[in-house]
Amino acid sequence: MATNSTRPFGKTADGQPVTEYTLTNKNGVSLSVINYGGIITRLVTPDRSGVQEDIVLGYDSLAGYLKTTPYFGAIVGRYGNRIANGKFTLDGQTYSLAQNNNGQHLHGGVKGFDKVFWNIQEAGRGKLKLTYLSKDMEEGYPGNLNVEVTYELTDDNELKIAYTATTDKKTVVNLTHHSYFNLTGNVKRDILDHEAALYSDKFVPVTKVLIPTGELKDVAGTPFDFRKATAIGLRTNDKDQQLEFAGGYDHCWVLSSSDSIKHAATVYEPASGRVLDVYTTEPGIQFYCGNFLDGSITGKRGVVYKHRFGFCLETEHFPDSPNQKSFPSTELKPGEVYKTYTTYKFSVR
Repeated sequence: MATNSTRPFGKTADGQPVTEYTLTNKNGVSLSVINYGGIITRLVTPDRSGVQEDIVLGYDSLAGYLKTTPYFGAIVGRYGNRIANGKFTLDGQTYSLAQNNNGQHLHGGVKGFDKVFWNIQEAGRGKLKLTYLSKDMEEGYPGNLNVEVTYELTDDNELKIAYTATTDKKTVVNLTHHSYFNLTGNVKRDILDHEAALYSDKFVPVTKVLIPTGELKDVAGTPFDFRKATAIGLRTNDKDQQLEFAGGYDHCWVLSSSDSIKHAATVYEPASGRVLDVYTTEPGIQFYCGNFLDGSITGKRGVVYKHRFGFCLETEHFPDSPNQKSFPSTELKPGEVYKTYTTYKFSVR
């Protein structure tokens, strides 16, 4: 059975204490989470020889997370990914959001869910329940949104994340998780030799500012075809307009729109033998390969995070869905319950 423990993780500039909660299962796999941003600070899994190492990017102390950080390990909301021009309309009323990314709105704004304090409660062995009230018009979004995120570490070496939310006013919501993975363990090198499979026939093309064009494009014959496991670095530098727009892979792949759980992705690291499988109820998965990591961040154990030293698999609805009526809706009305589930499963070959 999993065990739970806690320890102090520093204080914010205004003196608020931050606590780190650690879950450890019977196999020695452990997950550490702080109440600031709901951030996963460590995720320790074995390689094929049984050596336990950390497979997520982050910082050794709170100070790094309080600086400008690229969402390492955080809960992202109220809307994960981008909204065009920081605007959307509901029932004839236009709402204006922060334009915090090339004139577009990204990951909930200036102070998104990655920068707020979450109430954390132990919900049994191996399980943490995080709650947050996002007040009406916080970061420009309508409605008081009550959010609950559950992290569960199972003895099958699974990290299960469940998201639920309710609102008292019609709003939009698109929650996701933003760990940067590197399956070499303790970040030994970049992720270009990792072999990725994305179980999808289509992806979401974007403009120069990474806003969807509205098209869903077949992956066949493009560098976006990961239906068979392919080294991430094999085609990253192809002369493809979409890759040039994003500086590499930073796109949403299309999954089934059903609410059932489906196998979305597998990533394998040949040297360590580590495998990451992703399952989700969401209709999309954003595959991002650390294009904007540039060596300016020194992370855990003094490792400098260079270009493409981590990848993200963000399960989500498509970017800019509030402005793209053909995309699955992200609207949430009073009386409805937003529910999504994602599982990250760890194994070895």
